Amino acid sequence: MTPTFDKIHLKFKLNGSSFDHDELKEVAYSLVKEGEAFEKVAGNFLLDWLDSKDYILVSTSGTTGLPKTIKINKKHMVNSAIMTGDFFKIQPGDTALHCLPSRYISGKMMLVRAMILGLELDMVAPTLHPAYDDEKDYDFCAMIPLQLKNSLNRLQHIKTLIVGGASVSKALIDSLQDLETSVYETFGMTETISHFAVKKLNHNTSMSKAFETLPDVRISKNENDCLVVDAPKLSDAIIVTNDLVNMVSEHQFEIIGRYDNMINSGGVKVYPELIELKLQDLIEPRFFIASETDNDLGQKVILVIEGETADFDKEVFSQLDKHEVPKMVYTIPKFLVTETGKLQRKKILDTILT
Repeated sequence: MTPTFDKIHLKFKLNGSSFDHDELKEVAYSLVKEGEAFEKVAGNFLLDWLDSKDYILVSTSGTTGLPKTIKINKKHMVNSAIMTGDFFKIQPGDTALHCLPSRYISGKMMLVRAMILGLELDMVAPTLHPAYDDEKDYDFCAMIPLQLKNSLNRLQHIKTLIVGGASVSKALIDSLQDLETSVYETFGMTETISHFAVKKLNHNTSMSKAFETLPDVRISKNENDCLVVDAPKLSDAIIVTNDLVNMVSEHQFEIIGRYDNMINSGGVKVYPELIELKLQDLIEPRFFIASETDNDLGQKVILVIEGETADFDKEVFSQLDKHEVPKMVYTIPKFLVTETGKLQRKKILDTILT
């Protein structure tokens, strides 16, 4: 029988206790009334999930613009949970760790997966250093890159871990290679109900740079080389993204960068994410590549570094093509990030350039 949003799997548990639909609603009320801040958020989502409406309202993270609220069909969230369960071979009764903010789609989907797939879910505060029982066996977990980085020495009892919300650095990927945990990077957005494509980061001899779509997801690119996603089980509409891609196959793609980040410097198209990839092992502090207006070039490439000073050897620019070399270097003491760890590039640039 196909699961539906108004049914709770018989094997579902939350923090060690089983609940049916009505009991879980009481738990949700209790979390909202008496829980910690992260539990109140989870409780409010559970109340929305357990009501009679066939949709929920979800806020986007606001990484590339102002946060917005969109309507998502609950049946699409159920489909997403099943697709993830099928891909990772998750079984009823498997254990899962929830350490993401339930405010956003990634955290909401951990709860939905547990209720739909019948998981025994432990929920802890969504901090950058998740305080979970690292002696307990977990079959499945999701983290953002900073949480993964901070938990590298505590993952021995997690079987499968997905990481998303922000890009995963090469240094972090290198640190995963000797872990027994299978780690996958995910790709998606609120509009696609969390991820619709994954890429294995370790235990992978080919170390492909390409993301592979989940079943029943069709991809293409438009005239701007931006990814187009046709996933009828996840969205009624075809989604045109701002992500520049190389198509590897009909089910695989490589990310170049964001179309809205692309720099036109003297008529040459420059992709900040590709420059960052070349420099990521050469500049120690966090940094990113952006642009500012230039009278001659139209836009000129700039480097923004987190810290009080730009203390690095300019010789690192020898790794770049001529048109990729930053014309200016700016510093800012602390980068602004979203709750899921993404850099708020626009807000940071507004602070520096205005």
